[in-house]
Formats: sequence, structure tokens, C-alpha cells
Amino acid sequence: MRIKNINNPQRFFEVLSQCKGRVELVTSEGDRLNLKSALCQYIALTQMFKDARIDDVELIISEPEDFNKLLEFLVRG
Repeated sequence: MRIKNINNPQRFFEVLSQCKGRVELVTSEGDRLNLKSALCQYIALTQMFKDARIDDVELIISEPEDFNKLLEFLVRG
């Protein structure tokens, strides 16, 4: 799932904390960040604001129910 324009990063990470499986962010350089890790969340968050856009990253979600949670957040905001 490609993502862009997360306006509420705090809420995004709250939704991530409810996920049961792995959720990874893959950057355009091919780096994989485990978003369940606080350190990786910090790195992802700083990258979002540094670049002012994140339309070149992808989320890899291991559990279908987690996909639905994140999709609902991304659609509703």
C-alpha cells in the first residue's frame, strides 16, 4: 500500500500500535523500517517532515485485519 500526506502522525502511530502483525515502511531507497519499533517510528516521522512529502514510500502489512485498520485511518484521516 502506497501512502502519502499523513496529516495526523500521532493518530497514525496509535493505529499502528493496535496492529497485531508486522507493518513495515519501505522507502524509495529500499530501506525497510519496522513501524512497530519506537525508534523506527521516530525515523519515519522525521523523514516525513524533512521531505514534506512521503508519496514515495510503501507500507507492507502482514495481517489482513491490520490492513483494514490502516486503510480506514488513511481514508478517514
